[in-house]
Amino acid sequence: MSQIQEETSRFKVLVNSQGRYALWPEFRAAPAGWQEALGPHPKEDCLDFVAKNERQSQAPTARARATVPSVGFGLLFFGGEEQNAGRDKYDFLLRAARFADEHGFSAIWLPERHFTQMGSLYPSPVVLHAALSQQTKRIRLRAGSVVLPLNDPIRVAEEWAIVDNLSGGRVEISFAPGWNSEDFALRPDHYQNRYDIMYEGIGLVERLWQGERIPARGGNGERIEVRTYPTPVQPRLIKWITAAGSPKTCQQAGAIGANLLTHLFDQGIEELAGKIKLYREARAQNGHDPQTGKVAVTLHTFLAPTMDVVMDKAHVPYCNYLKSNVGLLEKLAKNRGFDIRLSTLTAKQLDDAVNLIFAKFLRQRSLLGTPDGCAGLVSQLADVGVNEIACLLDFGPTNEDMLESLKPLCELKDRFG
Repeated sequence: MSQIQEETSRFKVLVNSQGRYALWPEFRAAPAGWQEALGPHPKEDCLDFVAKNERQSQAPTARARATVPSVGFGLLFFGGEEQNAGRDKYDFLLRAARFADEHGFSAIWLPERHFTQMGSLYPSPVVLHAALSQQTKRIRLRAGSVVLPLNDPIRVAEEWAIVDNLSGGRVEISFAPGWNSEDFALRPDHYQNRYDIMYEGIGLVERLWQGERIPARGGNGERIEVRTYPTPVQPRLIKWITAAGSPKTCQQAGAIGANLLTHLFDQGIEELAGKIKLYREARAQNGHDPQTGKVAVTLHTFLAPTMDVVMDKAHVPYCNYLKSNVGLLEKLAKNRGFDIRLSTLTAKQLDDAVNLIFAKFLRQRSLLGTPDGCAGLVSQLADVGVNEIACLLDFGPTNEDMLESLKPLCELKDRFG
């Protein structure tokens, strides 16, 4: 509870003459027509006003728009659940992919998720990308990520080479070591050394991708060498490393010449900027051009013409998305060294906690808003060296609402080239 109280202390509650309430940062003066509320107040009414004002203050001026940096936009899927998908579980994915392909988005990112309700639609990104290869023509097909310690590098090279051929050479793979110990029911002996296994496996996948033979062991224990088929279309695999926030992982991604996939979930722009600096320095120190490495940042995304629509369509689904995955969030926090026990909170305390998280993401760590309101955050990210935004879509809004939100997202994308 102390962490929740610390977050709460950064906001004050304002009220206007119509009796409407709003959360507002403590360090900023109240806007005209609003004053600090005294006494009890209904917290459920305290979110949308701060989003409107903070977002509008970040919108670029006409002069700034003339010099906006180039930033790519891709679609990332992570939280899809069976219970919300109906019979056609992958209809939303297919429709969104076709829209993105037709409207110049950079990539479709698909994760590898196991044994959890959140993300249950994505146990195998290679299978789904095989389907998308036939539904799309131009867009890059990226794994975000392949958890390499759970997979045989030989099979990874074989299966993704098939998709590279089916797609005409559009495959890219982001590799991850994994973090949830329950996922390692697939390879329990790999959990403790998962980072070393991942980097060794990346080297093997790259060698196989380029047509080399690697040492292996046959069924009778004999030493053999194997070369995988089919030969990929792309002579070299475009590789990424998924970095959850560790500076060391960012440096290692740079050192091996990989691109970097990260996020703003539990870090701010200033902290991210420091890690991007480490990443580009590591590239330079290891003989890779520091500027050619790409950095993609994952952001929860729901755009609409007005903030009223955003609040109506995204607020409750986002909060429910958090509350329904308390156990997974606790495991993630523990993996990062924090002992946060959300499961011990009362229903009211949990509601307050997720509403505060939503308010924080709404202000500075998401593309939840209007195209004008979100342009400032994209510009800030570009200024610290981000090349692409991976727009996380499937966090709870209905499929039709999310598909409709792709239209204003396309408008934002087009502003950045």
